[in-house]
Order: sequence, then C-alpha cells, then structure tokens
Amino acid sequence: MWERVRHLVIKEFIQTFRNPRMRFVLLAPPLMQLVAYGYACNLDISCIPTAVADLEQTQETREIIRRFERSGYFCLRERVARAAELGRLLDQGDVKVALQFDPGFTADLRRNQSATLQILVDGTDSNTAMVAAGYANGILARYNQEIRQAAMAVPTTRAGVPTAEILRDRAPGVDLRARAWYNPDLRSRNFFVPGVIALVTMLVSLQLTSMSIVREREVGTMEQLLVTPLRPAELILGKTIPPVLISFFDIALVTSVAVFWFRVPIRGSLALLFGAAALYLLSTVGIGLYISTVSRTQQQAMMAMAFFFMPANLFSGFLFPISAMPWPIQYLSLLNPLRHFLVIIR
Repeated sequence: MWERVRHLVIKEFIQTFRNPRMRFVLLAPPLMQLVAYGYACNLDISCIPTAVADLEQTQETREIIRRFERSGYFCLRERVARAAELGRLLDQGDVKVALQFDPGFTADLRRNQSATLQILVDGTDSNTAMVAAGYANGILARYNQEIRQAAMAVPTTRAGVPTAEILRDRAPGVDLRARAWYNPDLRSRNFFVPGVIALVTMLVSLQLTSMSIVREREVGTMEQLLVTPLRPAELILGKTIPPVLISFFDIALVTSVAVFWFRVPIRGSLALLFGAAALYLLSTVGIGLYISTVSRTQQQAMMAMAFFFMPANLFSGFLFPISAMPWPIQYLSLLNPLRHFLVIIR
C-alpha cells in the first residue's frame, strides 16, 4: 500500500512543480501577503497632522505643545492666532487634530484648578479619530500626574487649615494605572501577522487540493488512475500528502519571516503550533477535496474555493471582532476552522 502511495505522491509533486508559474504561486504569494498585511494592515498611527491655537502663549501651554510634538504621534503643521481658523483647517482636511488653549488656561493651572483644553478631532475616519483621542488623553494624563506631584511637593500653608488636608486636596482622586497584557506595546502588527499564517495555510491547501481530482478528470487521466491497483483510500492519501507537506513548508517560511523580519515574538511551543496546524490542515484539505470532487472543471473549482474562502475570512475574527457580529453569525462562525486556528496561533 505505502509503495503505491509513495509513487502517487511523487507523481503529484512532479505535476505540481512542473509548471514554473505554479512554483511561483506556491512560494511568492505567501511572502507577498505577509509583507502586505504586515505593513499595510497597521492600526498604529504616527505623525497625525495637528494644528494649534495657543491664545495664551505661556510656558505651560508651550510645554504641553512640546509634549505633543515629542510623542511622535502628532506633527504640528499649523499655528493659528484665532480659534476660528481651526475649523477651516479641519473642514479642508489639512489637519486631523486641533488643540485650542483658551484665555485663562494658565491661570486655572496656577490656582490648582481644572484647566480646560479643547481637542478637536476629524471623525471622518473613526479609527484614526479614536486612536488620536487616546494618544492625546495619554499625553495629558502624564502631564497632569507630573504637575500634581510637583504641587504636592511644595510646602503650602493656609490660615487655620492643616498641611495634611491641603495635600489631600491637591492629590488626584483616582490613581489609574493601565497595563496591556500579551502585547504590551499595543503593536497591531503582532495581531495581524500571525493571522496571515492561518490565511496562507488555508489558501495554499485549498488551492492545491481543490484542483487535484478535477484536474485529473478534465485532462482525461482520471480513467487511468481508476484502472490502476490504487484503492480509494490510497488515492486520497496520495492526493492529500503533497498539499499538507507544502503547507507545512509555507507555515515554516512565513513564521520565520514574521519572527526575524517583523520581530513578532513566539511565546508558545513550536511543537504545539505545528500539531494544531496538522489538525487545521485536516479540515482545509478535506474541504478542498470535497470541492474538487463536486466540480466538473477547474474554473468551477476556483469559483467554489473563492466562495468558501471569502466568508471564512470575514467570519474568522481576522479583521473584525466576532463579538461585534450578530449572534446567528457568531454561532455560524463556530463551523469555521479558520476562527479556531486564529485563536491558537495568536
């Protein structure tokens, strides 16, 4: 049995790599997808165009503006003398964020009162707006913490008021300390790049297996296979082993690029990764063989593969959180092998 399977596997490898275009398709697209998703699908935002209307021109306002510039998230493009100019810059799309310091801002700070700083954000791109607002809140939170600590360090007395009560009034009411686990730098690349491994694995295994049997039928060699002493189980093994081996090679290739080029760390077991990938390939190869069996032409197989791959991608949690989907879709996504492998690999 294994001798017959071995010869069929050799025949499948020869048929797969005989065409130079097929060799290119199996090796180049996984790397191209990894580079595209690694660089293009990046939710980290830097150098957001920013305008400032500083109506005070004091040391405190200039220090806050310098903190925004030094953060790397905001690039100061315009300084205007009137607050009305900020609306014009936002309307024209010249800037995405605007800072407005109204008169009395510094006086409130020096009296240890809450000073109001207005931040205007262009909300046409909701993701950029939320990220920019989060960056601004983080910068101002650190500034508030520093000035409160400086105020508590200065000895101050009031007539008839104990010093401890004065310090308590100056201390912040809530000491919020947020930590991000598993991805402490909040790099979106660490979220997208591992998902590419799952996508590439499904795409390669589906592409190879969905074409295997229908190609034999279309070119007229299926009858030759039927008259050979191959049993049905041996035929299936011979058709599935080459795609599985090629998929494992692509997994190792893409994982190496993710680790050494994109600096995505591996915190788990490689043995567990490849063991889970073997179970994942059982489902994708089975789906590909089913598509190849029911299709009459290679064109039909390609269309059927695309019909399965696109919904599997959308309902996997790769781009959109499953928790935000309607509950019937959430239950339907449990049938998607890509969803489970994304959880494992991430």
